[in-house]
Amino acid sequence: MTVSTARACPTAHNIDHNIGQRADHSIDQPAGPTMDSPCGFARPQAVAYQPIGLLRSPHKDIAGMPIQPVGACGICGHIEVDPEYAAGLLDLEGFSHVIVLYHLHRIEGYELLVRPFLDTEDHGIFATRSPKRPNAIGLSVLELDGVDTAAGLVRLRNVDILDGTPVLDIKPYVPAFDAWEAQRIGWFAGKVEAAGTCKADERFR
Repeated sequence: MTVSTARACPTAHNIDHNIGQRADHSIDQPAGPTMDSPCGFARPQAVAYQPIGLLRSPHKDIAGMPIQPVGACGICGHIEVDPEYAAGLLDLEGFSHVIVLYHLHRIEGYELLVRPFLDTEDHGIFATRSPKRPNAIGLSVLELDGVDTAAGLVRLRNVDILDGTPVLDIKPYVPAFDAWEAQRIGWFAGKVEAAGTCKADERFR
């Protein structure tokens, strides 16, 4: 459901649109400074993306789902890629893991202070992996189990994503680029071990 860092699975790491429509990646010019923008911040206007495919998984409801790929070891799923983009899967099979970016389509609205699954206190949304974000974008690093370019299928393992989730992008996971040794992990210290067994509830809808 939420963003995940490189972890083994211990080797795995972490709107409703119709597939088949042409992508619409539109970015409008930033608006000028407004009275409600502190320090003259120029608020950009909306950005629109079209999904490249749908993710299929055994997770039919948010409640009871694993909250990170480390808690979804062995759970299989796949991405059905829109035929318009299937040629872009060429050479993806050469990687063991992929970064999947997706729209959290069952989330409504956002909260700036949230109580995440792994803690009993509130934190700022940007200091958590919680899904109720201003932009409902999820990120998971998943094990790649195979690619069928002709059929537009990307098979995955350790899937922690809800069935029917719109996929925004797929990128190869490269440890030399993506894995950093962290000096501190904030309030997650002493709590990350529980991600392997913690399940989602219905607090974020």
